[in-house]
Amino acid sequence: MHFGLGVNTTTWLTAAEWLAVLRIGLGVWWFESFRHKDKAAWFKRGAGISWGQSVAEKHKWAFVKTGFNTVVVPRPKVMAYVVVLGELAIGLGLILGFLTPIAAFAGILLNVLYFILMISDWAEQGQNFMMALASVVVLGAHAWNTWSIDHWLHLFGA
Repeated sequence: MHFGLGVNTTTWLTAAEWLAVLRIGLGVWWFESFRHKDKAAWFKRGAGISWGQSVAEKHKWAFVKTGFNTVVVPRPKVMAYVVVLGELAIGLGLILGFLTPIAAFAGILLNVLYFILMISDWAEQGQNFMMALASVVVLGAHAWNTWSIDHWLHLFGA
């Protein structure tokens, strides 16, 4: 793969291998987001959704409260599973390089949703921005072409 720099190798690895490292690292970041969650609190007590609702209730943009109350509040248990298992699926998809474009796109979607919900808390925004940016690079550079199940199965042009 040629990246317009006149070479396709860098220190230690090729450019494509470094992109695979980025993809795998991003997947580990998502997997860690899943791993550190208190599943009992999320699934049995609804803690994550309750916290999200408390943020949405006082959000400066009315559409966030309306959207949260319309989509999430009526189905808190389902949405808790969507968030937690979604983070797991994104993480594993990126780590293994399986359905990578779908995992990367889902990651961008979740990061944008988290970014909008937490727009008032700038401490969280760096993580969401960097994860979304890494996902864009994974998509744009086809980071599933190296060290991935997608490559081995010849999915997505790999």
